Amino acid sequence: MLNWLIGVFVNTVLLIAIDGYFDSIHFSGVGAAFIASMILAILNAVVRPILILFTLPVTILTMGLFLFVINAITLKMTAALMGSAFEINGFGTALLASIVLSFFHLLIQKAIIEPLRQK
Repeated sequence: MLNWLIGVFVNTVLLIAIDGYFDSIHFSGVGAAFIASMILAILNAVVRPILILFTLPVTILTMGLFLFVINAITLKMTAALMGSAFEINGFGTALLASIVLSFFHLLIQKAIIEPLRQK
């Protein structure tokens, strides 16, 4: 449960940062980013494995790069569920945001969270 909450918090901070850098991504506030992060975590736990299973041949063919497309799909699904509180204009923006989100989430995980757990 603690790992899930840490992941949601990290995603919230990253989504707010992404909102500041991309003009075509907009949150209505910090609360909307937190709710979007929770919805994204639930979609990543439920929908993402199903999408990965259905697209496994393409994912293998692209050596895993298609996972960024799946992440973009879950990000767009989150925006669709949030309505006007979270907007992403275009799939290309969602794809770029998913790449940035994945990169920085990995960076924070390896540089900050894992060293703190080892103490």
